[in-house]
Amino acid sequence: MIRDATEADFEVITAIYAHNVLHGTGTFALEPPSQDEMLASFRTIKGMGLPYILAEEDGRILGYAYASPFRTRPGYKYSIEDSIYLAPDASGRGLGKALLNRLIELCTARGLYSMIAVIGDGENGPSIGVHRACGFAVTGTLPRAGFKFGRWLDVVFMTRDLRPPEDVPDGEGWVG
Repeated sequence: MIRDATEADFEVITAIYAHNVLHGTGTFALEPPSQDEMLASFRTIKGMGLPYILAEEDGRILGYAYASPFRTRPGYKYSIEDSIYLAPDASGRGLGKALLNRLIELCTARGLYSMIAVIGDGENGPSIGVHRACGFAVTGTLPRAGFKFGRWLDVVFMTRDLRPPEDVPDGEGWVG
């Protein structure tokens, strides 16, 4: 089941992210943020009217995803960045794809036009594959953009249009 995240979910969401920080290269964070820091970010994202969702099975949270501004300057207000994190034992079950597809639906309904994936570690095949399966295309790579676990890591940019390029925005984007 995919549903909206609530503040009550943040003990588990914080633990999932902490595991990804400490053991993965999908994020370049080196120290896990506190639950209070994670909640503050959640409140900011929800305050912008952007989605923050999670995958749950039998009452257990298996992963989460959210959309956040790609950049904060007004010219970027129709473009958002997606983030997806799974519990360590939840990968390979299609949850990342299910979360990303739902995020795409919600962002399209919100009036957004472009979703951008900023994938830490150019060798992150599962994340690149999930994004490709959901209609994203690789649009660039930043070599040696980060350093973690004693090695240089590339960043892969992937993008997906949410609306046809000829459409002209008539809403507020994520601002407001």
